[in-house]
Amino acid sequence: MIIEIDKIPPEGLKISKDFEFFNADIIEESAVFLRSVHSELFIKGIGEEILIRGRIKTRLSFVCSRCLAPFEFPVDSKFDLVYLPEELDVFQDKLENGEINTFFYYSYKINVKEVVLEQLNLTFPLKPLCSENCQGICPVCGKIIKEGECACVRDDSDPRLEKLKTFMKDKR
Repeated sequence: MIIEIDKIPPEGLKISKDFEFFNADIIEESAVFLRSVHSELFIKGIGEEILIRGRIKTRLSFVCSRCLAPFEFPVDSKFDLVYLPEELDVFQDKLENGEINTFFYYSYKINVKEVVLEQLNLTFPLKPLCSENCQGICPVCGKIIKEGECACVRDDSDPRLEKLKTFMKDKR
């Protein structure tokens, strides 16, 4: 969905739209969309600046990084962005640190679908976890620990520290 900058009314433009993306469009490789991405956007032009205030909602399925079990990940994210004309792109290096949400539009157009996809990708955790206290899987048998303890015997000692243990015994 392309928005032409010069066609934005003075009072602003409200958009409420569901976007369909492919699973390959998102940065999390194991994620699967369970629902389309619903977006509520308000776009307003102030001089050459274009302000975009938005909210996106969807539900995805992720794979836990520790236990490898699938889990649902709800997204409900708000964002505020500022777009400047491409002519100012040459000054991008000189932007203040506080202007991190400043972007540039080219040919007096903004692709709203790309904006929504980018903001969606920014909501994903670096390491998806089904819960904060997920203990993962048993390194011996592969059983998911939260489903119950297994009967495996684990030697939790680090072989690199064996020499230190013998040294400490000799000291006593």
